[in-house]
Amino acid sequence: MSRSGFGFSTTAIHGTPHRRPDWAPIAPALLQSSTFVNPIGSDEEVLYSRYGNNPNQVELARKYALLEGAEDAIFVASGMGATALAHLAMLRPGDHLIASTWIYGGTQRLFDEELARFGIEVTYVSPDQVRHWRKSVRKATRALFVETPTNPVIDLGPISYLAKEHGVALLVDATFASPINYRPLEHGADVVITSATKYLNGHSDVIAGVVAGSSAFVEEVNRLMRLWGQAIDPHAAWLIDRGMRTLAVRMERHNANGMAVAQWAEQHPGISKVHYPGLPSHPDHAHAKAALNGFGGMVGLELKGGAKAAERLLKRLKLITHAPSLAGVETLISEPRLTSHKSIGPEGRLKIGIPDGFLRLSCGIEDAADIIGDLAQAIGK
Repeated sequence: MSRSGFGFSTTAIHGTPHRRPDWAPIAPALLQSSTFVNPIGSDEEVLYSRYGNNPNQVELARKYALLEGAEDAIFVASGMGATALAHLAMLRPGDHLIASTWIYGGTQRLFDEELARFGIEVTYVSPDQVRHWRKSVRKATRALFVETPTNPVIDLGPISYLAKEHGVALLVDATFASPINYRPLEHGADVVITSATKYLNGHSDVIAGVVAGSSAFVEEVNRLMRLWGQAIDPHAAWLIDRGMRTLAVRMERHNANGMAVAQWAEQHPGISKVHYPGLPSHPDHAHAKAALNGFGGMVGLELKGGAKAAERLLKRLKLITHAPSLAGVETLISEPRLTSHKSIGPEGRLKIGIPDGFLRLSCGIEDAADIIGDLAQAIGK
């Protein structure tokens, strides 16, 4: 049950349900306006879309906060923008951040290249080794950051316990799950970061991000958003709201297709390894089964032929599209060594489980048999 007191599908559609007045529109109005009439003599805050207080922006954030179980939330111009502003709101010059090694390549570049310019030091640790987190804590440590679910599916319990023990914040990027499958605040996180480009919107036509947490923290993110110019456009907010109305049913299909493809791939002789937490063979399956409401649509495939086999498969695909990003209604596939993790280098990628020949498959909501059929003909004998 969501913070609204209703189920997650109901909340994703209605927010907090209420009786509508006669002749009210069923679909929310799009207020594509940068500014609004300001009452003469009023000292109230003006309505200005760069401030994030356009009604489309406000209502979307309120609905998402209900889904995550957060006090408040704020949408910004991209997932990277959400990651950057969340960390800038939490950290100050001289602070120390401990981050998981299993993170998006762009996030690592942000930490390495930009946080350093602010005098913030970052230490990377294996996310599934709690003793590594504990050994890395310093007096200057102010926050911990992880992405989950990814590979592995991280148990937030011990990490959140450590964070509370040392009085530091735990920030979690849960983009791959959506609040339908996983809600980090229920597992001890303080802040949730999500790329709204992905499952929340779900139609590959919006770039946006969102941060959820306490009202005080979101207020600080809002302050930075106004200064750094990260506000989401009202039309983008309207599109995300439209997408969220089908979030629960889309996730059901993403979950089902991800499982079907993973089970098929595990038996294919041309695939050496399948990364999917819904498979009993996955090392984190037991924890994933307990923590997640669904295993999602993201499947990692390691081809036996390495990079050449991956390139050959990509060239033969007919239904599945070779494109970056993920979590749309259409099935997408990408090669992380050339996209999201290109900057890390071969050795760095190998250390975090991304060898040459690794493909990231984002299962859409097409018929599972068609997705499998396209993979089968592309891999060949």
